[in-house]
Amino acid sequence: MSKKKELGKGIRALLSNIENTNNPKEKTELVKELNSSILEIPLDKIEVNPFQPRSEFDPEELKELAQSIKIHGLIQAITVRNLGGDNYQLISGERRLRASKIAGLQTVPAFVRIADDQALLEMALIENIQRSNLNAIEVAISYQRLMVECDLTHESLSERVGKKRSTISNYVRLLKLPPQIQSSIKNSELSMGHARALAGIDDVGLQLDIYKEVLSKKLSVRALENLIQSYSTEHKAAPSKKSKELPAEVKKVQDNLSANLGTSVKIKRSESGSGEISIKFKSDREFNDILAVLEKLED
Repeated sequence: MSKKKELGKGIRALLSNIENTNNPKEKTELVKELNSSILEIPLDKIEVNPFQPRSEFDPEELKELAQSIKIHGLIQAITVRNLGGDNYQLISGERRLRASKIAGLQTVPAFVRIADDQALLEMALIENIQRSNLNAIEVAISYQRLMVECDLTHESLSERVGKKRSTISNYVRLLKLPPQIQSSIKNSELSMGHARALAGIDDVGLQLDIYKEVLSKKLSVRALENLIQSYSTEHKAAPSKKSKELPAEVKKVQDNLSANLGTSVKIKRSESGSGEISIKFKSDREFNDILAVLEKLED
């Protein structure tokens, strides 16, 4: 029996026990256990919430996210409510769900909730954040879930968890980092200090270049901050070499390509619409990795 099936069985048993118990303390413990588990759910078993306030999604953004999911998988699990048996209803993550369908996934990772467990969920998530063995991405996802699923602002969340508002913001920003960097944070290759410094870099290509340098040279947080500062100083010292700012939509394409290919991508474009795309690689291995990703994007 596969690990996923065993996990699924365990979660279904939890759901059944939660429904059948009238003991508040026991129910609280079961919800806490359920909160920390992720189930792989077939896409055809998930129905969209009819009360979802957002009804329109940018087709191009969905396509870009689908391409990223094809390459890296779904990094952040969606959240669903069990409707009984093997049927579920989406609570949050419709954009990720739609993109997963476009990417051709058969199942998606999901946090499972029971109906009417708002207070218990909030308590379980806050308790989960206080665990000492969480990595920064897990903390960021918990903060994000609290804000989205429990309808909390940064301010109200900071009061509930006893953290500064800026601390909440710094963690949530990590979820915007490219998948490769998020994976390194999860695997403890990068500390929260490294992650915060990298998250402060606006250019995704430069962000990835510096990230690779941090890993290859095992740079400390202080050394990383000095490296970022040197890039910034060098950039300011040569304003004449600064290329014309790209239009926002082209910059977004450049950043998406960089994130998906895992390396620096630069787009040069003239006012007439002509231009070129350059993809940076440092070795035959990186070159082959890029080719493999490009082949996936064609599928």
